[in-house]
Amino acid sequence: MRLTLHVWRQASASKPGRMERYDAPDVNEDMSFLEMLDVLNEKLIAEHKEPIAFEHDCREGICGSCGFMINGMAHGPQRGTTVCQLHMRHFKDGDVLYLEPWRATAFPVLKDLVVDRGAFDRIVASGGYVSVRTGSAPDGNAIPVPKESADRAMDAAACIACGACVAACPNASAALFTGAKISHLSHLPQGQAERSRRALRMVRQLSIEEFGSCTNIGECEAACPKSIRLEVIATMNRDHLKASFATRGESQSAAGE
Repeated sequence: MRLTLHVWRQASASKPGRMERYDAPDVNEDMSFLEMLDVLNEKLIAEHKEPIAFEHDCREGICGSCGFMINGMAHGPQRGTTVCQLHMRHFKDGDVLYLEPWRATAFPVLKDLVVDRGAFDRIVASGGYVSVRTGSAPDGNAIPVPKESADRAMDAAACIACGACVAACPNASAALFTGAKISHLSHLPQGQAERSRRALRMVRQLSIEEFGSCTNIGECEAACPKSIRLEVIATMNRDHLKASFATRGESQSAAGE
């Protein structure tokens, strides 16, 4: 099949960008979306033109690096799918596709479809750890974890930090990402030692990175390729509120002394 692609081209973060039109003839429906771009780039290189820059690594929906907007939808039209898992059979002959990078102040464009998602790394580094002694792998039954808590922790830990939630949100909020990173530790015994400190530090860093505020629109959940639920935001808000009150109480007690 033949496709027409309109792709955002931007040489660097300091240069202006623009949409450029490309024809993609003889697209095989069994190709993944990234394989289709690979073929287009080979054609551009053969014509001595600059290939389209896009991120990828595992191409198995695990690393989260491949995301960009396809016709205004994060990761494209297939729900619960990353761009690398999206296949061309989901499109029709003659389709016109618009490819753009994530749009958010906190995700500056580096080149073409590649953005800097370092803000996510800084949020995780600000509080996403535990200080308890782990040692070697313990016996599976050494630390009892209720089934419901284990399921919630695993569901939240499925987040691959791709940034689709930010790109899909009208406010460019990273509440779903931050909530997932806080929640997957909050539901486990090993995560209790830093629970309050983690919530305070990660939410503070979320604000520093200039992401927007969450207004519970739900686009983040709809766009998430791992189907992370909005409940993780509630867990984040609850943990942060409790930690804030506890910290305020401690400060008042210290002042009274």
